[in-house]
Amino acid sequence: MEIQGRIKMIDETKTYGSNGFRKREVVVTTEEQYPQHILVEFVQDKTDLLNNYQVGQLVKISINLRGREWVNPQGETKYFNSIQGWRIENMEVQTHPENIPPVPPMEAFEPADDFSDEDHDDLPF
Repeated sequence: MEIQGRIKMIDETKTYGSNGFRKREVVVTTEEQYPQHILVEFVQDKTDLLNNYQVGQLVKISINLRGREWVNPQGETKYFNSIQGWRIENMEVQTHPENIPPVPPMEAFEPADDFSDEDHDDLPF
């Protein structure tokens, strides 16, 4: 499954327990008639995927829905759901890719008005 929207918040990586379990949360706001604020968690080595992203960026996150059962000390069974991200992609179009130089403005070009009729028709056939 995938979620697409703008990053509203990126939390710091937090470590839990003696085994060093790591978790990092991001909130994405969908862009639809009724925007939703979706909390997605990245765990363990996937927490580093968020390092190159900032609040306000338009992203697409690939997710897995997780559910678990827990029995509390009183014997009541509770159920919990979580949304775990495993990939994130920038969806914003870059205006100037780094390997293509920008085009100069029209004012930088002079009109060609010094050609003769012979120069005008240089087709090989």
